Formats: sequence, structure tokens, C-alpha cells
Amino acid sequence: MRLSFLALAALASCASPAPEFFGAARHEVTLEGIRFVVLHKGNAAEVIRMGYLPLAERAPVPALMVRAVEQTTGCRVLPGSVVTGLPGDTGEARA
Repeated sequence: MRLSFLALAALASCASPAPEFFGAARHEVTLEGIRFVVLHKGNAAEVIRMGYLPLAERAPVPALMVRAVEQTTGCRVLPGSVVTGLPGDTGEARA
């Protein structure tokens, strides 16, 4: 059981890109104590929040995702271009 938990924890700490971001430049950044992985390819970026956050602490995450993309890529995120996997999702977004 302990080995299963360790394997699951190791997998949860990895950021796997969507297929269209295979071969993308990978950046890591921590903002306000939250770790993000940003994958940048062409004029698009995927940002993945790493680690667990309780629901009560997720409100600032969307704005931090935009900052993470802008800080690591040097590009400005266009207003209205951020798309999440599900409405309210703070685990992954694309811009």
C-alpha cells in the first residue's frame, strides 16, 4: 500500500503536456507559493498548476496562471484567450 501511494505521489508531481505541446519549451515558476509549469510553443502556451490546493485557496490561481505565462515566455496573454479544460478549472489552462 505504501509503495502505491509513493508511486501515485510521484506521478502527481509530473506535468504532462497536451499532444499539441509535445516538444514545447518548458518553464517552471513559483508565484505566491504556487508552482506552475508553462509549456510554450509558437504563439500558444499551456500552464499547469502543480500540487494540491484546497478549494478555498484557488481564487487567485487564474490570474497567477496568466502571470506565469507572461513571466516565463516574455509574451503578453491576449484578453479573452485563456481557456481551461473545464469551467472553473485551476489545474490547467491554455492561452
